Amino acid sequence: MHIYENYSLLKYNTFHLNVKTRWFVEYESEEDLQKLQKDKHFCSKSIYHIGQGSNLLFLNNFEGTIVHSGIKGIEIIEENKEYIRLKVGASENWDSFVSYCVDKGWGGIENLSLIPGEVGASAFQNIGAYGVEISNVIDEVHTYSVITKSKRIFSYKECNYSYRHSFFKNSRGTFYITHVVYRLSKKPQFKLDYDNIKFALKGKEINLSTIRKAIVSIRQSYLPNIAIFGNAGSFFTNPYIHIAHYERLKKQYPSIPFYPIDKKTVKIPAAWLIEQCGGKGKCLGGAAIYKKQPLIIVNQGNATGKDIAQLAEKIYSLVKDTFGIELQTEVDYL
Repeated sequence: MHIYENYSLLKYNTFHLNVKTRWFVEYESEEDLQKLQKDKHFCSKSIYHIGQGSNLLFLNNFEGTIVHSGIKGIEIIEENKEYIRLKVGASENWDSFVSYCVDKGWGGIENLSLIPGEVGASAFQNIGAYGVEISNVIDEVHTYSVITKSKRIFSYKECNYSYRHSFFKNSRGTFYITHVVYRLSKKPQFKLDYDNIKFALKGKEINLSTIRKAIVSIRQSYLPNIAIFGNAGSFFTNPYIHIAHYERLKKQYPSIPFYPIDKKTVKIPAAWLIEQCGGKGKCLGGAAIYKKQPLIIVNQGNATGKDIAQLAEKIYSLVKDTFGIELQTEVDYL
């Protein structure tokens, strides 16, 4: 276990905000967590558990303790001709894990290539892209309970997954994810429903490697280079609205795109809403809506957390006033 005082969080938030935490603790085992929970000094302070910080917005310095997992490792716990089950440490880099699985010929997560963050965050956020959600391949989530000070394994059903949601998001701070168990296929069924994926693969052999390369290429074409522009990927989720609301909007905006969810609900692309109401390219202080993708707010180099939050609020108001739709953030404010 490593403990630091007045520690910079620059490398633990993808917005590149140079904020500090009073204490920073990185644990490397469940035993370390048990020791930390018995330490009265740290337990008396505000504690917040983070991953890579790819979905966090720090508004100020954190006057408490930031806790981060250092648990790594990829372990095969079951294997047959059809599938393989892997137990993966929460601090493994997500995209490196995807690359590793693709190289091994294990399918199910190739469409989730180049998503920033760590393995623990994949289960926490229920990350998704191009017709795939990580909950499609999660078998179990291993955690440490802050309340009972003991291990607890959550089955897939207990994780209560839905769009960008999980049980863990509702109970933040109660359970720390230590490992995630994935079930990946040795005979993968490819998800190629999106036109840009079909176009990128045209004339090529379709396999895990070419799909991953296509996804990476597509994402790089519209995502800002995180080394230059700090960002957290999509700032807002795509809203779900009632079909009657959609029908009213369609009369005024005939080209409004939508995706049916059920008989009563449709999903509207948030990027389309933001662009239609003039949000694309807007700036506030050092923060800006990325010119190639309206869902992304970037730090142009000198933004503060408050600049980013105020710009997000401005976009929220524009969309609500124009369409009567309230956007929800994917990013957590701290």
